[in-house]
Amino acid sequence: MQTEPPYLRIAGELRRRIVSGELAPGDRLPSTRAIVRERGVAMATATKALSVLRHEGLVRAVPGVGTVVAERPAPGVVGAGSGPALSRERIVRTAIELADAEGLPAVSMRRVATTLSTSTMALYRHVPGKTELVRLMSDEVFGERPLGAAPRDWRPGLELAARWLRSVYGRHPWMAQAVASFTRPTASPHAMRYTEWVLRALAGTGLPAYTKLHIHLTLFAHVQGLAMAGDMETQARQDTGLSAAQWMVRNEPQFDAISASGDYPFLNSLFEHDEFELDLDSLFEFGLRRTLDGIAVMIGETSA
Repeated sequence: MQTEPPYLRIAGELRRRIVSGELAPGDRLPSTRAIVRERGVAMATATKALSVLRHEGLVRAVPGVGTVVAERPAPGVVGAGSGPALSRERIVRTAIELADAEGLPAVSMRRVATTLSTSTMALYRHVPGKTELVRLMSDEVFGERPLGAAPRDWRPGLELAARWLRSVYGRHPWMAQAVASFTRPTASPHAMRYTEWVLRALAGTGLPAYTKLHIHLTLFAHVQGLAMAGDMETQARQDTGLSAAQWMVRNEPQFDAISASGDYPFLNSLFEHDEFELDLDSLFEFGLRRTLDGIAVMIGETSA
């Protein structure tokens, strides 16, 4: 009698929990890392298990959350050979969905191939390797939603550009790691179109070309830095199962013990007021306003 492969056994157990209603629509499934940790299987095995459920329509990937139970599970099983033909576009889209669900470190040529129920070598016929795959993923998401026409005034233009970029990172938090270098940019048409848009918004300011580029990169770095912090928080939540608030409650005794020394009076005073609240949204708004105020001063100086 043949033994059922481990990935089918894991998929079967998760399927039973979904069908029985133990896992309701929208409920999170264990991540691949959690499956590896809890069951002692290889990453490829965990990936295959979730891929089976994805092909069956039982689960779907949700950016920043992970793999969740689909709203309307499909009753039948979709065979590996019944899907659309393998193409670069399908590979890139699958990699994006994987990164949305589990983060960029989860993306590899092997894992994408496993998700698509094909061989790794088959992927190399369309994409030469992971570096190029990540470049294609990044450019794809930059082109998802057009930025539109730039306002006539530079300030609303830069504000629109910053908020648009933040929305890109919000939909795809892994982008903070994918676009990590300013000194070694990649040749990506949609990303370059964004830069062109920002420079055009600054066209009437009278600032030198290199200053305009620095303004663009400063705003980009502000958005990206906060996006990276958000991505790290998402990964921590997936790894630990604790929200930021729950983590603070668990670690509060340690902070209290350190604060009790009296060595941090200014830091301690921040938390004496109930209205004090620090989150990535407030940091984004504060940094964006102060940066735009500084640019306004620069423009005033050049026109004087």
